[in-house]
Amino acid sequence: MKAVPASRTLTGSRVKQNIVLLTTTCLVVLVLWAHAGQAKGPNSVADIAEKLQDAVVNISTTQTLKGIDSVPLPNIPKGSPFEEFFQEFFERQNRNGKPQKVSSLGSGFVIDPKGLIVTNYHVIKDADEISVKFSDGTKLKVVKVLGRDQKSDLALLRVEPVKPLTAVKFGNSVKMRIGDWVMAIGNPFGLGGTLTVGVISAKKRDINAGLYDNFIQTDAAINRGNSGGPLFNMEGEVIGVNTAIISPTGGSIGIGFAIPSQTAERVVAQLEKYGEVRRGWLGVHIQSVTREIAESLGLGKPTGALISNVAPGGPAQKAGIKAGDVVIRFNDVPVANMRQLPKIVSRTPIDKEVDVIVMRQGQEQHLKVKVGQLDEATITDTRLTKKPEVKIKRQDMLGLTLSPMSKKLRKKYNIDSSIKGVVVTGVRDNSVASKKEIQAGHVVVEVNQEEVNGPEQVVVIVQKLIKKGRKHVLLLLADPAGELRFVAVPTKG
Repeated sequence: MKAVPASRTLTGSRVKQNIVLLTTTCLVVLVLWAHAGQAKGPNSVADIAEKLQDAVVNISTTQTLKGIDSVPLPNIPKGSPFEEFFQEFFERQNRNGKPQKVSSLGSGFVIDPKGLIVTNYHVIKDADEISVKFSDGTKLKVVKVLGRDQKSDLALLRVEPVKPLTAVKFGNSVKMRIGDWVMAIGNPFGLGGTLTVGVISAKKRDINAGLYDNFIQTDAAINRGNSGGPLFNMEGEVIGVNTAIISPTGGSIGIGFAIPSQTAERVVAQLEKYGEVRRGWLGVHIQSVTREIAESLGLGKPTGALISNVAPGGPAQKAGIKAGDVVIRFNDVPVANMRQLPKIVSRTPIDKEVDVIVMRQGQEQHLKVKVGQLDEATITDTRLTKKPEVKIKRQDMLGLTLSPMSKKLRKKYNIDSSIKGVVVTGVRDNSVASKKEIQAGHVVVEVNQEEVNGPEQVVVIVQKLIKKGRKHVLLLLADPAGELRFVAVPTKG
């Protein structure tokens, strides 16, 4: 028998070690294989989808458009060779001006077996008739629109089924993570119940659709007609309502957006209870805290929401909040930026007293605010009409020509009688002030949170700040209609 070198001989302990090593290696391979399988996506969603499809509906609407108003015949000279042609053409146009019916398609989903259906506001907007078609071919007319909310783009409908409907429930969109698998079911291009699968691509997306933007982004194929349909997690819960896509062609390119269930569930509950959404109201105008504004206020970094104006008699004024305050915490929730504050306030129950922390003159101020109810009818939008400069006694500072307030200037720039301060009567071309969109007719109300009544005060305050080494001066400006905003103007340039 050929001898085996001692170095290759396996003792009993070495055999055990090798068995353990082999077992461990096999386990690692199995784990890697399992992860690789997950990376490719779920093997099938058929079992989950089968339970959900009956709860997803196709929504069709009909809207009656008024006919084109009668087109008057132009004044054509008698005997003109074009007289007969024009008369025949305009008579034909007027005969065709009859009311026309226009149809559109969308999606929705059942949240109550008794017949409550959620969809997008824009799907049923201006509709005269709304019909709902189920996966088994059953078609029901919507007997009532229980509520609609344009700002969140949600609507709640009611049908009267002969038997209980298959319903789905909302899940927790907050717990969903980027990379989690999701399913979209809807009615793309009117094709009927269609399922697509993808992942969550991003959260808290702002697509400039409105003040309360907070969308889930997904690469699950969403197309026209999917609007109002549900976005499901892998447990079959609705974690989003599909509402928008970005596409140059109108078809899916893998960028779709859904309203998070965190928002949708709250809005739907209020639509069912009140027929409208009752949002919290603070009574302020706000703007972003830029790096320049943060530096001018002595803040360490740009954070929070800067109060530019406080509504008289509103919750903020009653609580002692002032223009120039920076809200950094509201109802125990940190306010990282301007857009976050309206969302937090809107979700706060009406009449609830909450703690608010603001930064004022570099110091924290702790206040209590009783949240009011937003009345959207009171929201106005004002625009500044630029007026020509007038020649009166004035001073130059920061690229601005400043003049004391007078009756002549109020009339010239149409400045509201309630506005006090120093009038901007000129802005030097290519100055830092012009780049900040400051215009003649604006009024400097405060400089570095100090009220000013004359150009000399502005000069004195600015010179003091320059001596202190401040790189920016914070101006509170009012337009002629009284709309306020803060602007940080560099002291150099």
